[in-house]
Amino acid sequence: MYFVGYFIMAVANVLHYVLFFYMWIIIARAVLSWVSPDPYNPIVRFIYKVTEPVMYQVRSRLPVSFGGIDFAPVVVILIIYFLQIFVVNSLMRFSQSLL
Repeated sequence: MYFVGYFIMAVANVLHYVLFFYMWIIIARAVLSWVSPDPYNPIVRFIYKVTEPVMYQVRSRLPVSFGGIDFAPVVVILIIYFLQIFVVNSLMRFSQSLL
């Protein structure tokens, strides 16, 4: 049964790192919105391609724009924190109980 526990622990660790890096990509997108980046830059295009599906879902479900300021990145970061605290920690605790 320890094999399943280690597998779930590995999944939890990978999920933690994916959420961590995605949070930094969201922060980079918010910083890019303060300046006028070159829209043809491959890095800028990658950041927009990766973040726009999630940001679009948040914008379509919640009114997160007040006075011209977009609060969708803040909402996405809060969702990422929730997932890290609830899902990742629950998976880690469950994997510890199987060891």
